[in-house]
Amino acid sequence: MSRIPGLSTLKTLEAAGRLMSFTKAAGELGVTPAAVSHQIREFEDQLGLRLFQRTSRSMRHTPAGRMLHETVAEALDTISRTIARLQKPGSKKRLKVTASPSITAKWLVPRLDRFLEIEPDAEMRIEVSQAPLDFARDDIDIAIRFGDGIYPGMKVDRLFVETVFPVCSPLLLSGSRPLRHPRDLLHHTLIHVDWADQGPWPNWRMWMQAAGVKDFNEHRGLHFSQTSLAIQAAIDGHGVALGDSTLVADDIAAERLVQPFSVALKVPPQLAYYVIAPLETAAEPMVRTFRDWVLAEAGQTKR
Repeated sequence: MSRIPGLSTLKTLEAAGRLMSFTKAAGELGVTPAAVSHQIREFEDQLGLRLFQRTSRSMRHTPAGRMLHETVAEALDTISRTIARLQKPGSKKRLKVTASPSITAKWLVPRLDRFLEIEPDAEMRIEVSQAPLDFARDDIDIAIRFGDGIYPGMKVDRLFVETVFPVCSPLLLSGSRPLRHPRDLLHHTLIHVDWADQGPWPNWRMWMQAAGVKDFNEHRGLHFSQTSLAIQAAIDGHGVALGDSTLVADDIAAERLVQPFSVALKVPPQLAYYVIAPLETAAEPMVRTFRDWVLAEAGQTKR
């Protein structure tokens, strides 16, 4: 393993690479330009690589210098944020959660008051995101994501077993073209959810086939990129959406939506919402409390 330079050298390298000036880096670090130049030159000699190309008027990274600067800058930022988190007053009650947009809007947020009854002093931060998980970089404690559940180095718990079926406003059941048979859907606006990679997730073509409707144009209707938006459009009476059982459960219970037909499609078993936390922090009190609460709430939703 190569010998890693001291923190002082790494901070000097980061500042010089960010400011592209030994003089400016020296001013920021409170040392002389000669000291910065000496540290960089010593590090270059240790590596056997040039990190900067210098002229009398300018300097720039070499390819190796650019790569090393990006890595060092990211590492120093991670260290700084971790230390700040550890030193933050009341950090034991702080919790940062990241969750996918639709489950945040339709399931998590409506239930948060019940979590705050358990932890009334909690400082909760909810980040709505579908980005790949990087717990250290993004300072995240726990996540809820839709996917296949494969997260190496994580404690992963499945939340739901999903089915998908049509949902609509109760008003559509008694309108000018009431929904009595699946073929009646051909006279209504269909609401779709289009993802970049929908994979085997059930869609209208699959549902119509299961319901025995053959002559069906699968492209007509409204198209959304988020399930929560499609569900809201159905609540507002704009058409009929395919809703997954978890995300429409509250709206059906509150009679904002109805399920006009009994035909339902099972979601492939590998696709589900999961609650995820790093193995090394999953047992921290706030993380464990939130995870246990989410699993309990998921159990109530299933029932």
